[in-house]
Amino acid sequence: MNTEILNKKETIDESEALVLCEENEGLVTLTLNRPRQFNALSEEVLAALQQELDRIAEDQNARLVVIAGNGKAFCAGHDLKQMRACREEDYYRTLFKQCSKMMLTLNQMPQPVIAKVQGIATAAGCQLVAACDLAVASDDSRFATSGINVGLFCSTPSVPVSRNLGRKQAMELLLTGNFIDAHTALQWGLVNRVVPASRLDQEVDDLAGSIMSKSWVAVATGKRMFYKQLELPLESAYDYASGVMAGNMMADDVAEGVDAFMQKRPPVWKDR
Repeated sequence: MNTEILNKKETIDESEALVLCEENEGLVTLTLNRPRQFNALSEEVLAALQQELDRIAEDQNARLVVIAGNGKAFCAGHDLKQMRACREEDYYRTLFKQCSKMMLTLNQMPQPVIAKVQGIATAAGCQLVAACDLAVASDDSRFATSGINVGLFCSTPSVPVSRNLGRKQAMELLLTGNFIDAHTALQWGLVNRVVPASRLDQEVDDLAGSIMSKSWVAVATGKRMFYKQLELPLESAYDYASGVMAGNMMADDVAEGVDAFMQKRPPVWKDR
């Protein structure tokens, strides 16, 4: 953990910090810390997350991010009490733009992001799972886009949800507001892995370790390429991917990786 973060934690009571940050050899864990509110995404939480993500994106030592929730729930979505207290369209537009910016940052930052999910992930909390690059869930997790139940279609959550799930599954989730269990979420493509709650930490660590053992150049290049090509027509996607791959081939890590493969030894990747 760097000195700046240590100093910050020395002056702020962790029980009052909205987002806790822990850094360990390139693995950064951000934990939503409103357990009594089921980690609802208030304006303040969104701002805290944005600040941390922006900092991490520029951190040369950060290799991978895990988003977790403190307590029984991963995230119950937006703070409805806070939203109801200010019934103005301009306020809502600003709030949802703030949330959308944070979700986009998860895709745009070079580090892969894993959601570590326990308990419920509803509405914008389900959106947060879908916006992360990867997701590991405990087998007692449940997911819903429940805005429809209070007369509000989960429009912004539908953006990443519809890009994770098939259309029929996404529409069922969005139109019914019903919960799906962790194994259904796995079948539908919302999460990558489902494990017993007792194994959640280890499973996330294993997945993170597997990714972090790879060349940083390849990981960062691949994440950026993956999301950009998804929005292109097929022929344009191939043109773009070909150019990226040609550039990637010139990296020192590729020469090292090929040599290591032929010499039957582990590669020694260059530092960032």
